[in-house]
Amino acid sequence: MMRHGFILLTFCATLMGCAVAPAQERRPIAWDGLGQDPNRPSVTKRRVASQAPAERDSNQERERVLGTLRPYSEAWWVVHDEIEAENDRQLGTKLVICPRCVPSAPSPGIDVTGSVR
Repeated sequence: MMRHGFILLTFCATLMGCAVAPAQERRPIAWDGLGQDPNRPSVTKRRVASQAPAERDSNQERERVLGTLRPYSEAWWVVHDEIEAENDRQLGTKLVICPRCVPSAPSPGIDVTGSVR
């Protein structure tokens, strides 16, 4: 009976040790790249409140003007291109490309061709 109690006590102590493992010892979670990285601590970023509404208002005004123009006319394309340029600019401010993902330029002295051997 004493032996079973000792085994049960050892088993419970082992389980308690697993349950209270520090965060640094936890294994990282596999991340598919979508959404927020579960391995990265959450950081709250402050947004500048004055810039975001002004950007949205400019495109909203352009879209309102676009609705009043004859579709596919010269003026319509000008306003449409302005809207697309603003959307691209906003995306460019949010898009971050990893430096390791962009191939570096070949070092001087090495002749690089596109041929396959």
